[in-house]
Amino acid sequence: MNELEHKAVSKEFVSDKEQLINELMNETGDAVLHLVFTYVKNRTIAEDLTQEIFIKCYEKIEQFHHQSSIKTWLYRIASNHCKDYLKSWHYRKLLLNEKILNYIPSKAKDVELEVIAKSEEASLTKAVMELPIQFREVVILHYYEDLPLTEISAITSVNVNTLKTRLKRAREILKEHMMVEV
Repeated sequence: MNELEHKAVSKEFVSDKEQLINELMNETGDAVLHLVFTYVKNRTIAEDLTQEIFIKCYEKIEQFHHQSSIKTWLYRIASNHCKDYLKSWHYRKLLLNEKILNYIPSKAKDVELEVIAKSEEASLTKAVMELPIQFREVVILHYYEDLPLTEISAITSVNVNTLKTRLKRAREILKEHMMVEV
Protein backbone atom coordinates (compact mmCIF):
# COMPACT_ATOMS: atom_id res chain seq x y z
CA MET A 1 0.00 0.00 0.00
CA ASN A 2 1.52 3.30 -1.03
CA GLU A 3 1.41 6.50 1.01
CA LEU A 4 -1.68 7.76 -0.78
CA GLU A 5 -3.54 4.52 -0.12
CA HIS A 6 -2.54 4.73 3.52
CA LYS A 7 -3.90 8.28 3.81
CA ALA A 8 -7.11 7.28 2.08
CA VAL A 9 -7.76 4.52 4.57
CA SER A 10 -6.88 6.54 7.65
CA LYS A 11 -9.62 8.18 9.69
CA GLU A 12 -8.26 11.71 9.50
CA PHE A 13 -8.34 11.84 5.69
CA VAL A 14 -11.75 13.54 5.74
CA SER A 15 -10.30 16.55 7.55
CA ASP A 16 -7.30 16.64 5.21
CA LYS A 17 -9.38 16.24 2.05
CA GLU A 18 -7.69 18.96 0.02
CA GLN A 19 -4.22 17.58 0.59
CA LEU A 20 -5.39 14.08 -0.31
CA ILE A 21 -6.95 15.32 -3.57
CA ASN A 22 -3.79 17.31 -4.38
CA GLU A 23 -1.65 14.21 -3.89
CA LEU A 24 -4.12 12.14 -5.88
CA MET A 25 -3.95 14.67 -8.75
CA ASN A 26 -0.15 14.73 -8.64
CA GLU A 27 0.15 10.96 -8.57
CA THR A 28 -2.60 9.97 -11.02
CA GLY A 29 -3.45 13.15 -12.94
CA ASP A 30 -1.61 12.18 -16.12
CA ALA A 31 -2.97 8.64 -16.06
CA VAL A 32 -6.53 9.90 -15.64
CA LEU A 33 -6.03 12.45 -18.42
CA HIS A 34 -4.71 9.68 -20.66
CA LEU A 35 -7.66 7.45 -19.81
CA VAL A 36 -10.15 10.24 -20.46
CA PHE A 37 -8.45 11.06 -23.77
CA THR A 38 -8.98 7.49 -24.93
CA TYR A 39 -12.71 8.03 -24.53
CA VAL A 40 -13.14 11.51 -26.00
CA LYS A 41 -10.16 11.71 -28.43
CA ASN A 42 -9.78 15.46 -27.84
CA ARG A 43 -7.11 16.89 -25.50
CA THR A 44 -9.01 20.04 -24.54
CA ILE A 45 -12.16 18.15 -23.70
CA ALA A 46 -10.10 15.49 -21.90
CA GLU A 47 -8.49 18.19 -19.72
CA ASP A 48 -11.88 19.68 -18.88
CA LEU A 49 -13.34 16.28 -18.04
CA THR A 50 -10.31 15.41 -15.93
CA GLN A 51 -10.85 18.54 -13.86
CA GLU A 52 -14.51 17.63 -13.44
CA ILE A 53 -13.51 14.13 -12.36
CA PHE A 54 -11.19 15.42 -9.64
CA ILE A 55 -13.88 17.86 -8.47
CA LYS A 56 -16.29 14.94 -8.29
CA CYS A 57 -13.70 12.96 -6.30
CA TYR A 58 -13.29 15.88 -3.91
CA GLU A 59 -17.03 16.07 -3.38
CA LYS A 60 -17.49 12.30 -3.04
CA ILE A 61 -14.33 11.28 -1.14
CA GLU A 62 -16.46 10.46 1.93
CA GLN A 63 -18.21 7.82 -0.18
CA PHE A 64 -14.95 5.93 -0.79
CA HIS A 65 -15.58 2.72 1.17
CA HIS A 66 -12.13 1.15 0.77
CA GLN A 67 -13.53 -1.83 -1.16
CA SER A 68 -10.85 -1.26 -3.79
CA SER A 69 -7.73 0.83 -4.18
CA ILE A 70 -8.27 4.57 -4.43
CA LYS A 71 -6.82 4.43 -7.96
CA THR A 72 -9.44 1.86 -8.98
CA TRP A 73 -12.16 4.03 -7.41
CA LEU A 74 -10.85 7.07 -9.31
CA TYR A 75 -10.68 5.16 -12.61
CA ARG A 76 -14.24 3.97 -12.09
CA ILE A 77 -15.41 7.56 -11.58
CA ALA A 78 -13.43 8.63 -14.67
CA SER A 79 -14.83 5.81 -16.78
CA ASN A 80 -18.42 6.52 -15.75
CA HIS A 81 -17.96 10.27 -16.20
CA CYS A 82 -16.64 9.75 -19.73
CA LYS A 83 -19.49 7.41 -20.62
CA ASP A 84 -21.99 9.98 -19.36
CA TYR A 85 -20.25 12.65 -21.43
CA LEU A 86 -20.37 10.50 -24.58
CA LYS A 87 -24.13 10.03 -24.06
CA SER A 88 -24.73 13.74 -23.48
CA TRP A 89 -26.54 16.07 -25.86
CA HIS A 90 -23.51 18.41 -25.92
CA TYR A 91 -21.19 15.67 -27.20
CA ARG A 92 -23.62 14.51 -29.88
CA LYS A 93 -23.98 18.11 -31.11
CA LEU A 94 -20.17 18.49 -31.14
CA LEU A 95 -19.82 15.23 -33.10
CA LEU A 96 -22.32 16.45 -35.69
CA ASN A 97 -20.38 19.72 -36.07
CA GLU A 98 -17.12 17.79 -36.57
CA LYS A 99 -18.72 15.65 -39.27
CA ILE A 100 -19.84 18.79 -41.06
CA LEU A 101 -16.33 20.27 -40.78
CA ASN A 102 -14.83 17.07 -42.20
CA TYR A 103 -16.53 17.85 -45.52
CA ILE A 104 -14.58 21.11 -45.72
CA PRO A 105 -11.04 20.40 -47.04
CA SER A 106 -8.20 21.50 -44.74
CA LYS A 107 -4.46 21.36 -45.45
CA ALA A 108 -3.57 21.35 -41.74
CA LYS A 109 -5.61 18.21 -41.18
CA ASP A 110 -3.87 16.43 -44.09
CA VAL A 111 -0.46 17.31 -42.66
CA GLU A 112 -1.49 16.10 -39.23
CA LEU A 113 -2.75 12.80 -40.62
CA GLU A 114 0.40 12.41 -42.71
CA VAL A 115 2.66 12.85 -39.67
CA ILE A 116 0.67 10.37 -37.63
CA ALA A 117 0.69 7.81 -40.43
CA LYS A 118 4.53 7.86 -40.63
CA SER A 119 5.05 6.22 -37.29
CA GLU A 120 4.09 2.64 -36.57
CA GLU A 121 3.36 3.52 -32.96
CA ALA A 122 1.09 6.30 -34.06
CA SER A 123 -0.63 3.85 -36.36
CA LEU A 124 -1.22 1.43 -33.52
CA THR A 125 -2.45 4.22 -31.28
CA LYS A 126 -4.81 5.30 -34.00
CA ALA A 127 -6.07 1.74 -34.40
CA VAL A 128 -6.66 1.48 -30.66
CA MET A 129 -8.54 4.77 -30.67
CA GLU A 130 -10.78 3.49 -33.46
CA LEU A 131 -11.84 0.45 -31.47
CA PRO A 132 -15.38 0.49 -30.10
CA ILE A 133 -15.40 1.82 -26.53
CA GLN A 134 -15.97 -1.56 -24.92
CA PHE A 135 -12.78 -2.92 -26.58
CA ARG A 136 -10.77 0.31 -26.30
CA GLU A 137 -11.52 0.60 -22.60
CA VAL A 138 -10.12 -2.84 -21.76
CA VAL A 139 -7.07 -2.40 -24.06
CA ILE A 140 -6.16 0.96 -22.52
CA LEU A 141 -6.63 -0.18 -18.95
CA HIS A 142 -4.82 -3.48 -19.48
CA TYR A 143 -1.91 -2.51 -21.75
CA TYR A 144 -1.41 1.19 -21.13
CA GLU A 145 -2.30 1.32 -17.43
CA ASP A 146 -1.01 -2.20 -16.60
CA LEU A 147 -4.10 -3.08 -14.61
CA PRO A 148 -5.02 -6.73 -14.04
CA LEU A 149 -8.35 -7.93 -15.38
CA THR A 150 -9.79 -8.24 -11.87
CA GLU A 151 -9.15 -4.55 -11.24
CA ILE A 152 -10.56 -3.63 -14.66
CA SER A 153 -13.61 -5.67 -13.73
CA ALA A 154 -13.99 -3.57 -10.58
CA ILE A 155 -13.68 -0.36 -12.60
CA THR A 156 -16.03 -1.28 -15.43
CA SER A 157 -18.42 -3.63 -13.59
CA VAL A 158 -17.91 -6.18 -16.34
CA ASN A 159 -17.25 -9.89 -15.69
CA VAL A 160 -13.59 -10.98 -15.98
CA ASN A 161 -14.42 -13.62 -18.60
CA THR A 162 -16.25 -11.00 -20.67
CA LEU A 163 -13.17 -8.79 -20.38
CA LYS A 164 -10.97 -11.65 -21.59
CA THR A 165 -13.25 -12.10 -24.60
CA ARG A 166 -13.22 -8.36 -25.32
CA LEU A 167 -9.43 -8.27 -25.03
CA LYS A 168 -9.08 -11.20 -27.41
CA ARG A 169 -11.47 -9.62 -29.91
CA ALA A 170 -9.68 -6.26 -29.62
CA ARG A 171 -6.33 -7.94 -30.37
CA GLU A 172 -7.87 -9.62 -33.44
CA ILE A 173 -9.26 -6.30 -34.70
CA LEU A 174 -5.92 -4.56 -34.12
CA LYS A 175 -4.05 -7.36 -35.87
CA GLU A 176 -6.37 -7.12 -38.88
CA HIS A 177 -5.98 -3.35 -38.91
CA MET A 178 -2.20 -3.50 -38.73
CA MET A 179 -2.05 -6.18 -41.48
CA VAL A 180 -4.06 -3.92 -43.79
CA GLU A 181 -1.69 -1.00 -43.12
CA VAL A 182 1.47 -3.03 -43.90
